[in-house]
Amino acid sequence: MYSNSNRSASFLLVLASLIAVGCSETPDEPIAIEGAPPVAYTPDFKYKPLKKPYNSSFSKSKHKVYSGDSATVWGRMLSMYALPEVNSERVDKQLNWYLDHPDYIARIQERAAPYMHLILDELEAKNLPGELALLPVVESAFIPEAYSRSDASGLWQFIPSTGRFFGLKQNAWYDGRRDIYASTKAATSFLQDLGETFGGDWCLALASYNFGKGNIGKAIEKNEYNGRPTDYWSLDLPQETEDYVPRLLAIAKLFANADKYNVHLQNIPNKAYCALVNIGSQLDLDVAAEMAEMPLQSFLKLNPGFKKDSTAPEGPHHLLVPVTKLQKFKENLAELPYDERVDQRQRDEEMLAERQRRAEQQRADRERREDLQQAQRERLEDQRDEQRQHHEEQLALRQKEYAEAERKRRDEKLLAQSRRDKQEQDRHEHETLAQHQHDEYASFTGRYKVRSGETLNSIASRNHTTVKALRQANHLAASSVNYGTVLRIPSSKNAEAIAEIKAVTKEAKNSSKPENSRFYTVQKGDTFWNVSQRFSLSPKTLAEWNGMSTKGALRSGQRLVIKGSSHSQSPQQLASSSSTRLIRYTVKKGDTLTQICKKFGVSAGDLRKSNSDLGKGLRSGLKLKIVTDSSDPTI
Repeated sequence: MYSNSNRSASFLLVLASLIAVGCSETPDEPIAIEGAPPVAYTPDFKYKPLKKPYNSSFSKSKHKVYSGDSATVWGRMLSMYALPEVNSERVDKQLNWYLDHPDYIARIQERAAPYMHLILDELEAKNLPGELALLPVVESAFIPEAYSRSDASGLWQFIPSTGRFFGLKQNAWYDGRRDIYASTKAATSFLQDLGETFGGDWCLALASYNFGKGNIGKAIEKNEYNGRPTDYWSLDLPQETEDYVPRLLAIAKLFANADKYNVHLQNIPNKAYCALVNIGSQLDLDVAAEMAEMPLQSFLKLNPGFKKDSTAPEGPHHLLVPVTKLQKFKENLAELPYDERVDQRQRDEEMLAERQRRAEQQRADRERREDLQQAQRERLEDQRDEQRQHHEEQLALRQKEYAEAERKRRDEKLLAQSRRDKQEQDRHEHETLAQHQHDEYASFTGRYKVRSGETLNSIASRNHTTVKALRQANHLAASSVNYGTVLRIPSSKNAEAIAEIKAVTKEAKNSSKPENSRFYTVQKGDTFWNVSQRFSLSPKTLAEWNGMSTKGALRSGQRLVIKGSSHSQSPQQLASSSSTRLIRYTVKKGDTLTQICKKFGVSAGDLRKSNSDLGKGLRSGLKLKIVTDSSDPTI
C-alpha cells in the first residue's frame, strides 16, 4: 500500500505541506470520554452587532497576575488571567459544586490535554483573557462531540446560524463546529468581538455568548430606563445565563487556587501536541489513522469534524496529527498512490447515497413547501370564510336592527293611528250623543208638573210612556218624584229606543279606553273573518281599525291593532259607533241564530249579550234587539 508512486516527489511534498500549530503533549492512549458536564445546553441566539459598545468599569479593574511556572499549560493559562476577582454567593455556589466533584475536575483535564495549547495560542494571538480557555468546561466539558437540545455542537457549542456566520461549514460530510482547529479560531473571534462590543466588560461579553448580544442589550436598556445599574450582576436574566458567568469564574478561581482547594493539576507540558496538515484532497480517515500509526478512535478525537469515513470531497483538506506522529505521517502520505487515498467503490457508494439523500431531501423540502403553501391557502380560505361569516352576521344583525326599528316605527304609527281613531270615535260619540239628546228633546210631547200623591208609574201611565223612559228623559236616579217637579214627557213611540240607545252609548263610552288597545300577530291561514270572530268583531270594523279593506289579504307576521278591552268587543261598543242603529226583529218560523247573525252582520255573542231571552233558546215570535251598522248596504 505504501509502495512508491510514479508521481513526482515534489507533487507529493506539496500535498503533504505542514502547518504547525500548538497542542500539548499527552500519552498516545485513546482519550476517555466519560461523565457529563454540569451545563450542556446553550440557548439559541441570533448574532446581531449592536450600534455602540457599552462602557464598563470592569475594563479598568486591576487583576492579580500569575508569576509562577509557565512550563505547563495551566501555568501559561494562569499567567494570562485578566478578569477581576468577584466575591459573590453565586460564584461560591458554583465553586462548591466543582469542589464536591473532584473526579469531574480530573476528567476535564484529561479531555482538555490535546486541545489546551492550541486554545491558548489563539487567545494569546487575539490578546484575550486566559480564563476563556476554560469556557469549554462550561459549554461542553471538553467533549468535542457534545450536542445540545438547542442544536449547538462542538467544544464551543456553536448553533448552526452563528457557526455559519463565523465561517464554519456544515454539510453531510463535515461540521466545522466540531472541528477543533476551525471552531477554536471562530470562538476566539466571536469572543473578541463581544469583548469589544461591551467595552472590555467580560461578564457582559460572556453573558452575550450564552444569551445573545441583542438580549443582553435589551436587558441593559431596561435597567437604564428604570434607573438601575447596568452591570451583569444587576440585570434581570434567565436562570441559565445568571449561572453561566459564575460557573466560568468559579472554575477559573479553582485552577488559580488549586493548592488552597487541594485540587491536583495534571502535568501537561506547555508544548505543541499536534500539527495541522494540509492533505490536498479527499482521504479515507482509516487510511490516515493507519499512516499516523495510531488507533482510529484516537485519531478521530483530533478530527471530529468529519461525519463520514473520509474527509469531505470539497474540503476542508486538513487534519490534525500528533507531533510525535507527524514525520511518519508525512512519509506515508508521500508514498500513498493518489488512487488509493479513497476507496473508490466505497466513495462511489457514498456519493450515490449522498445524491439519493440530497434528492430525498429536495423531495422532502418540496413536499414541505407544498404543505406549507397548502396550509397557507387553507388559512387564507379560513380567514376568508371567517370574514364572510362575520360579514353575514353583521349584515343579519343590521337587517334585524332595521327590521326591529321598522317594527317599532310601524307600531308607533299604528298606535298613533289608533289614538287618532279613538279621538275621532270619541268625537263622533259626542256628536251622536248630542244628536240623541236633540232627538230626545224633539221627541218630548210636553211638560208635566207632578201633583200631590203621584208616582212615576201613575205619571207614565197617564202620559202613555214608561218609567224607564221618564227616568232617562229627566235624569232621575230613583223611582220616586217630588211634588211640584216639572217633568219632560217623551213620546210613547221613541221613548224606549231613546233610552236604550242612550244606555248603549254611555256603556260604550265607559268601556272604550285607549290604553286597552293591543296588537295581534297574523298567523298562517288567518283571514279578516276568523280574526274578527276571535275578538267578537265584524270584519269591516277590524279592517277600518287597521286602515285596510276587507277584500285585502292578510300576511303571516302582520300586526293588527285590536281596540277596546283584552276580551271581545261588546255589542254596545258596536252600537256606539257613528253609524250604529237599533233594529227590532221578530223571529220567524224556521229562523236560526246563524241565519239572523249573517243577515244583520253581527256575531252570535253580540246578539246574546243584547238579548238575555236567547238563553232560553230561539223560538218563533221572539222579539230581538239588534245593534248594527247602518252604513252596511246589505242591511
